[in-house]
Amino acid sequence: MNTIMRKSVLSVAGLAFAGGVFAGPIAAHANPAVDAKPAAVAVQADKPDTAKLIPHGTQGDQSRITLNDEQVGNAKAIIAATKKAGLPERAAVISIATSLQESKLENLGHLGDMNDHDSLGLFQQRPSSGWGTPEQITDPAYSTTAFLKGLKQVDGWQDMPLTQAAQTVQVSAYPDAYAQWEQQAADLVGQYWNS
Repeated sequence: MNTIMRKSVLSVAGLAFAGGVFAGPIAAHANPAVDAKPAAVAVQADKPDTAKLIPHGTQGDQSRITLNDEQVGNAKAIIAATKKAGLPERAAVISIATSLQESKLENLGHLGDMNDHDSLGLFQQRPSSGWGTPEQITDPAYSTTAFLKGLKQVDGWQDMPLTQAAQTVQVSAYPDAYAQWEQQAADLVGQYWNS
């Protein structure tokens, strides 16, 4: 719901809007003589709806890894790039799940013999395939934007299972592997989308 509409709805309901969250009854309706003690108000930030994050439910067994600060930072960078692109939370879930599969949310440089070509960064994108320069591909904001540009070109990506949408962009040798990260990706988006 956009901010103007939210303010209108809240004011009709007799609630104040402060910085994106409900602030309780509008102060004009409060009676200072009766309300001598400050009241504790529980404020919960809006979290994305699970139905938006995982509209098809998870497919198959789910994997989960413990993330370090760098990996969490990369997840936040993916979310920020998704928001900047004007795309919904579902695009961030697909992006994070893809990165979890491709690099475990690590911004990988050239891996030498352990690398199966010239794949780099969070999404294991290849300079030789036109994803960008090595410097660009190892920039989380750039690599996410490049992934999202590919995602937006997939007709109906919003209605596809995650693994199909990710595979259409990535063209992986393991097309079904993305699905195992959907729950952890959704959890990360739910946790950090509004922070």
